[in-house]
This record gives sequence, structure tokens and C-alpha cells, in this order.
Amino acid sequence: MSTALPDQIEIQPIKPFDVRFGPGGASLPGSKSLTNRALLLAALAEGVSRLEGVLLSDDTQRMIEALRSLGFALEVDEPARQVEVRGQGGRIPVDEARLELGNAGTAMRSLTAACCLGRGRYTLDGVARMRQRPIGELVDALRQIGGQVLYLDQIGYPPLQVIGTGQLAGGQLDMAPTLSSQFITALLMAAPYCQQGLTIRFHGPVTSRPYVQMTMALMQRFGATLETEAALTRVRVEPGVYRATDYEIEPDASSASYFLAAAAMTPGSRCVIEGLGRASLQGDAMFAKVLQQMGAQVMLEDHRVVVHGVGQLRGVDVDLNAMPDMAQTLAAAA
Repeated sequence: MSTALPDQIEIQPIKPFDVRFGPGGASLPGSKSLTNRALLLAALAEGVSRLEGVLLSDDTQRMIEALRSLGFALEVDEPARQVEVRGQGGRIPVDEARLELGNAGTAMRSLTAACCLGRGRYTLDGVARMRQRPIGELVDALRQIGGQVLYLDQIGYPPLQVIGTGQLAGGQLDMAPTLSSQFITALLMAAPYCQQGLTIRFHGPVTSRPYVQMTMALMQRFGATLETEAALTRVRVEPGVYRATDYEIEPDASSASYFLAAAAMTPGSRCVIEGLGRASLQGDAMFAKVLQQMGAQVMLEDHRVVVHGVGQLRGVDVDLNAMPDMAQTLAAAA
């Protein structure tokens, strides 16, 4: 069988198009970040939660499998992209489990903290690449608030064993800038079940701040009580219980950006995305404002964004620290 490449490949310019994503139109995948957070919060909540529009990818399937291994009951309807989760009010149903998490970073970090709430021994491991991903900052923080976490191989990296005593003391943590916002997310999501709640004081900029803000907003949707300043130098999570919640996962803002940029680059084109807008929990949703700066016609509502391509785009200088995944999409538009 020949594998020779053709001498030339013809790439046709994009023709004007009009596309709508949402009910009655095309569909976008759900946000991976929101899906994995919502699955764990639903498991930690009291009662039955129903999640709509979930993304069923390798990372989220790892989370679903891990929650089942921990004894949680989940009903998954793949064609409908729905998951029903029977939460246990902060209790881990089984006292022993081995969680194989592949290369799912959010699942590894957040489940390490959540397993500290259980009573028993829980082993968390992944693929070879996961064993190269540092987790020491999270382990150190968990130990400071009463967690018992052991390294099973190289210090600072998975695999880990969590020895749960049924409770975390909580209290106060002082944190320098971390390697990953997922460490902060993991601590925050377990925080309502700490005996003293949890106060985190940040000494320096918060890593990937929009993802931390996403976590806090979703925790509040599930009934957590948080206090924070606008500058995000301190977060206080009060002791409490998550409440079961019916929640619709937003479309993935990173995936949406490709179609929004294509519309902006093509005069006469329009892209409408329902369920994503000013009120989005995803920092990447604000990419539409960058396209507006470049000359596209943009209408940004709370839960809807519309981009029209009206002509040639102009170059901009923009700080993408709050949405680093948009750099490649912006480069293509540029």
C-alpha cells in the first residue's frame, strides 16, 4: 500500500457560511473542565444530581470510572449526553479502591483531595506520563490540613496512596503561586467538608485564575458558601454540605473559538452559539471580545454570542494570560 503524499494539495478559501450551535442547530462538545468538576461535586453532594450536555471524553470517562470504583452510583446516557449522580453528602462509600486515571490531570488532583474525606485506603495512579506530572504542592497542602497522603514511588509524583480518616481538619493555608490551578481547585472542592472549613491566602498571582474562579462559581451552584476579595488574595470556604443540583454543562469555549474565528475571518459569515456568553464560567468565552477588537461584528449576551465577518481584520496587542488556550486560534486569525 502506497503512503506517498501528493505533489500538491489545493486548499480552498472558506466560503461565507451561517451556522448556529444550540437547540435546533448543530451541537458543540461540553466543557471538559466543567464536566469533571460537576461530576465530582455531584458525587460529594447530598441527593441526586442530573447533569446535561456532559462531555464524554477520555478524561471525563476516567472520572466516571473512578467515582464508580469509589462506590458512587452513576447512570450515563451517552446519546443524550446526560449523567445522573447519586451523591453521598461528602462520604466515600467504599473503604478501599484503586483508581486508574490515565493522563487525566483534573481527576488525579481533585480525587486525591476528595479521597481524604473517606475512611480507608485509596490508591491513585495513571499512565507513564502521569507519573511525570508533579503533585507535591497539593500533597504538602493536604498534609497541612490533616490529610494523610503517601508517595508509592518517586517523591512529588504519582502514584499515591491516600489514607482517609473520615475527616479533614481544614483551617488556614498560605500558598505561593502554584504550578497548576488544579491544586487550588482540588483543595477548594473538598473544603466544605473540612471540620473548620478552609481559608486560603495567596501570596502572589493565582495561577490560571479563570479556572479557579470557574471552580468557585460551580461550587456556589452546588450550595457552597465562599467569601473572597475581588483581587483574589484570600478565599474562605465555610463548612457545609453540597446540595444536589440539576446542571447543564456549557459548550466548550475552546472548541467554539474555532468557529467564531472562522466567521470573523470570512466576510458575510455568521456564527451563533447558544449557552455561551458574558455569564460563562469559562475564561475562553471572552475570546469573542478579542475578535471584536480585530474588527468583527460581535454581539455578546449573557448566554449567547454572535459573530459576523464584515471585512478585513486588523492586528491587535492582547494579553492572553486569562485564556492561554486561545493563542493558537488567534494566531490563525492573525
